[in-house]
Amino acid sequence: MAAGTTSAQGALRWDGEHLHALDQTRLPAAEEWLELTGAADTAAAIRRLAIRGAPVIGIAAAYGLAMELAALPGLGTLERAWEELRAARPTAVNLAWAVDRVRGAALGAGPTRMAAAARGEAQLIQAQEDAASVAIAAAGAELLAGTRRVVTHCNTGALATGGTGSALGIVGALHAAGGVEVLVCETRPLLQGARLTVWELGRAGIPHHLVVDAAAPGLIRAGAADAVIVGCDRVAANGDVANKVGTYPLALAARAAGIPFVVAGPTSSIDPALVDGTAIQIEERDADEVRTLAGMDVTVPGTPVRNPAFDVTPADLVTALVTERGVARPPTAARIAELLA
Repeated sequence: MAAGTTSAQGALRWDGEHLHALDQTRLPAAEEWLELTGAADTAAAIRRLAIRGAPVIGIAAAYGLAMELAALPGLGTLERAWEELRAARPTAVNLAWAVDRVRGAALGAGPTRMAAAARGEAQLIQAQEDAASVAIAAAGAELLAGTRRVVTHCNTGALATGGTGSALGIVGALHAAGGVEVLVCETRPLLQGARLTVWELGRAGIPHHLVVDAAAPGLIRAGAADAVIVGCDRVAANGDVANKVGTYPLALAARAAGIPFVVAGPTSSIDPALVDGTAIQIEERDADEVRTLAGMDVTVPGTPVRNPAFDVTPADLVTALVTERGVARPPTAARIAELLA
């Protein structure tokens, strides 16, 4: 992708020197853009969820490493910035995948071409993730042709991915093919469904209702949805899926109701090094996200809290995994290996 371009409708803009990122913590109240110049500020934006969504944090981290090398070329800079960015968030594999690619390109180019190679690889990653969204949307819409009522969780649109989205890209394609209505889970932490998915669906003119996370399984049981479509932060080699916490109950509800539970994401979200989901590191977030609301205590101060940001859905609950390289239906180890071959 050439300098000065941006993901379609997306959360990132690359001007050739610096990365501009839509601060997603400010949405939907305000559309504010951050100008990032290196590894430290990019990592900080990822940690505080100003930049979030598995593919997008990978793209951003790739640019963060490239910018750091442009400012201070050298092997020491490369290794320091690579480690800092790789550690910014632990669960989504896209981040490590992207910075590993940029590091490899820089090392392969040699000292004098290191910065240029890193920048070129970051641009290539963004272009590939944008193209992946287009393919995922088409494949998912074909798989779910005729579906008119869906449940989705967290945020999987242009804010979270390259291009127009993964699960929400499929929703958009279904809507274009004949109309669709969406039940949007509010989604902890930070209400990413309520703040971000509702914002994106509204801008796209797609009918939707917001529901609290705990209400969605009951609505599925009552027949309010034809399918559940979610994204993914990491997929193990056997098809187990880590996604935003609250995904697993939706999979159980879909199985009980006899409707498809579809996971959508680029192959950059697949981690073939993990045999199954038990090895996925689950991020635990700040307890005050649960203990407080709008700066006010909602429980006894100091109450012990468990606040996992993700859960793992076993592969046998997943109807299909939709990627830019095809659909694994169901997502068995053999079918996933074929996608990555």
